[in-house]
Amino acid sequence: MKSGAAWLACAEPEEVDEFLGGLSENALAALPWLFEFWALPHQLPPRGDWKSWVIMGGRGAGKTRAGSEWVRAQVEGATPEAPGRASRVALVSETFDQARDVMVFGESGILACSPPDRRPVWEAGRRRLLWPNGATAQVYSAHEPEALRGPQFDAAWVDELAKWKKAEDTWDMLQFALRLGEHPQQVVTTTPRNVAVLKRILGNASTVTTHAPTDANRAYLAESFLSEVEARYAGTRLGRQELEGVLLDDVEGALWATATIERCRVDAAPKLSRIVVAVDPAVTGGAGSDECGIVVAGAVTEGPVTDWRAYVLEDATVRGGPLDWARAAIAAMERHGAERLVAEVNQGGDLVESVIRQIDPLVPFRALRAGRGKGLRAEPVAALYEQGRVHHLRGLGALEDQMCRMTLHGYDGKGSPDRLDALVWAVHELMIEPSAHYRRPQVRGL
Repeated sequence: MKSGAAWLACAEPEEVDEFLGGLSENALAALPWLFEFWALPHQLPPRGDWKSWVIMGGRGAGKTRAGSEWVRAQVEGATPEAPGRASRVALVSETFDQARDVMVFGESGILACSPPDRRPVWEAGRRRLLWPNGATAQVYSAHEPEALRGPQFDAAWVDELAKWKKAEDTWDMLQFALRLGEHPQQVVTTTPRNVAVLKRILGNASTVTTHAPTDANRAYLAESFLSEVEARYAGTRLGRQELEGVLLDDVEGALWATATIERCRVDAAPKLSRIVVAVDPAVTGGAGSDECGIVVAGAVTEGPVTDWRAYVLEDATVRGGPLDWARAAIAAMERHGAERLVAEVNQGGDLVESVIRQIDPLVPFRALRAGRGKGLRAEPVAALYEQGRVHHLRGLGALEDQMCRMTLHGYDGKGSPDRLDALVWAVHELMIEPSAHYRRPQVRGL
């Protein structure tokens, strides 16, 4: 669904002139303040009888503007003096200064979004906004949750909840205070983080969500900003959180943590001693089948074993039938000049090699059989990451998500961790099995 602004941007000049020419003088003057006309889809409240609306998005995705406009929609009436749906609003941010500078006075804050005849007055001494119709919005700091014990509201706007240090206590106090009117509501604008309070809110039946990446709002962002952050963070796990607005869920007891993976990031791999393509085959195909994990990795295996380093170059995972993944795996070998293709054959047996050789009869192939569970098989690979001996190129976000959900007891996620399984096989082939047979030359005394 396009916004009115998007339609204007795509319309022919004659259509724009016809549209604007058809508006009355009052309608034309009001157009800049009609947020429903200019808003992006994720900035508009979902329909339904919800209690909490969570707007999750990347940096600069327009979350603050959406929060400001929602507050306007709650407090403003048909005329400047007419009452709106809400008259007592709580504005809660991590600190008073952040609430004032972002939610009230920011470029997308309430004052900047309000038309002149309905613009509230900031009463600095009382830390509140006062509208011409008598509605108020009181500012609170998440550092002082007890300040919410006593006041009562019929609406609330909560900003950047996921980074509050006292998020649980402040959120709970706000819920007790949100008790006025027939149906009090609240909006939460936040860049997602893996925190318990946000996951609890998202799990409530009365919560609705909208989501957008940073790129959705690129028309209002500096190109230099977009170029810089995309070059630095695109294809990283941090980028999925901060740019794509994806909630990354690190599982308790996971073998990998986000911080570990971010530390292993490199922009390019050095000259590699070996490159392999590892495959975790999906024996059946179709829309409902598991993906076939295909990971390309290389290693520098010169000098002592402790100096060996592995580099994960590409996640070429596909969904499809056996011939589809076989073609994708061999294409990955050709792209990277890999010397061998390795694949797990526990489920497919001889069929796996047979399918691969239908595409390339001479491909160097090695069949691998899993003798232990996925968690135990992944543990020594995770240890190499902890030692800083495995590195990632960019563009491996989906693989890294699976890594952060693997525990010793198995995979804590939906479906099968096919990408992770392929990664584990690749690192075993490059680092673990060769090092087990590696022997230093010994000098015997005379």
